[in-house]
Amino acid sequence: MTALVLDGAAIAREVLSELKPRVAVLERKRIRPGLATVLVGNNVASLAYVRNKVRACAEVGVHAEVHELDIDCGEAAIMAEVAALNSNRDIHGIIVQLPLPPGVDAQRVLQSVALEKDVDGFNWCNLGAIVDGHPRLVPCTPLGVITMLERTSVPLEGTHAVVIGRSSIVGKPMALLMISRGATVTVCNSKTPDLGSHTRSADILIAAAGRAKLVTADMVKAGAVVIDVGINRLPDGKLTGDVDYEAVRLKAGAISPVPGGVGRMTVAMLVANTVLAAERAAGVSP
Repeated sequence: MTALVLDGAAIAREVLSELKPRVAVLERKRIRPGLATVLVGNNVASLAYVRNKVRACAEVGVHAEVHELDIDCGEAAIMAEVAALNSNRDIHGIIVQLPLPPGVDAQRVLQSVALEKDVDGFNWCNLGAIVDGHPRLVPCTPLGVITMLERTSVPLEGTHAVVIGRSSIVGKPMALLMISRGATVTVCNSKTPDLGSHTRSADILIAAAGRAKLVTADMVKAGAVVIDVGINRLPDGKLTGDVDYEAVRLKAGAISPVPGGVGRMTVAMLVANTVLAAERAAGVSP
């Protein structure tokens, strides 16, 4: 058996295509959705991520601008930039590209983003809304995973999902989204004793621990759906996920690749959240 490859790039293109008519409705009201990125320093990976986001926005018709700050600008300058964007009526979404320089309180900066413009979904109020079952702006990576699963007709209700990862960016909201769709969820991490004893019972296995090839074939139930959220760079420069892809794809029923999987979905969800934020600001129903 060879797993069905879940093509995140293709699904992301579908999502972006479906946003275009929604943007057109806003434009008829003389509103253009706007996304602003605050980029501190010149981290190579961050620059690449930002380019991908700007490119996706252009494809849909969303205005995107990047506010670049020197790496030694200091926390006050970053907070001032965010405050200015909070009050800019032409900007509907704000992201602060991580990582931030040492000495900067990332949580303080992230929580300063206006709730209604928090298209990354990192504000504690947006995270809390997921807990309550009334999500507003959902973190982009978990939302991308859910969208990928639903658009490939993977049943969620009544399944056992195992999430490897406990971050507030991916692991925790991912588990909550699965719970809201009727799955029974186990949350593990890279230090969970006998991790395989948990993962082998999963109908849906979501790996988001940030450890290259953590999940091996013997840890996967035959026919399971395996979603690889991890992006790790090997010593030779190649990218790999948290899953041993070549081995696991021979055992799983479906699997997402790295690259070309969840990463593309994350970018598409960021654009979707920006359009949604613009619709809400304009009082337009999506």
